[in-house]
Amino acid sequence: MGFLQSLFSKKPKEPESPLLSDFSGVHTDMHSHLIPGIDDGVKTVEESVEMIRGFAELGYKKLITTPHVMSDFYRNTPEIILNGLDKVREALHKEKIPVTLEAAAEYYLDEVFLHKVQTEKLLTIGEKYLLFEISYVNPPDNLYNVIFEMNIKGYKPLLAHPERYPFYYTKFDEYYKLKEAGALFQLNTNSLVGYYGAGAKKIAERMVNEQMIDFIGSDLHGIRHLEALQKSLQEKYLTKLVGQRILNSTI
Repeated sequence: MGFLQSLFSKKPKEPESPLLSDFSGVHTDMHSHLIPGIDDGVKTVEESVEMIRGFAELGYKKLITTPHVMSDFYRNTPEIILNGLDKVREALHKEKIPVTLEAAAEYYLDEVFLHKVQTEKLLTIGEKYLLFEISYVNPPDNLYNVIFEMNIKGYKPLLAHPERYPFYYTKFDEYYKLKEAGALFQLNTNSLVGYYGAGAKKIAERMVNEQMIDFIGSDLHGIRHLEALQKSLQEKYLTKLVGQRILNSTI
């Protein structure tokens, strides 16, 4: 086969989708730490307003902020979270920032979480999506049991940033098992730019390729995350993920 014949026998590449100009297509950020002074997120109302103004400039229309709930560190209750939400909303109203702000929580799967699921009314995102995270060191022994109990109680288990759990990096099939058990996945946007390291980026890209992501969230704690969000708009995997019709705009 000659050079020209070989050249013209190759299939043309499909054109790539244009990069996103902003996050208006995502619409809603559903994982952040914007209520001041109750976890490791923003510290003051003024900082909250600054971060939310940044979200608006990036094209977001709605934010669902999700403070940590951890028995050993952040003993937040619905009352603490919702009272904090009211203070931030009041400040947003004064500043006339056109973003809808709601609140849920990011629950840590610790020794009391299962009891909370069974006995308390937990803060959820949208239609009972229950955002939870697990240890970065080892998967909990009762993980599948807890997912089962969440489903039994009418919640929709939503695992925060699955790409950030290193013990799954060489066991990718575990992600499929979690999905089969009824868990949904929320990817951290900034994982796509390597913010959490090369391992998290690689797994994030594979999850996008295999269409495993249900939601995408910033997990914003401060200005550094806003800067990384801006950078992520140059990532083709973000464009690809948004094209897969993730569920953010439905909540």
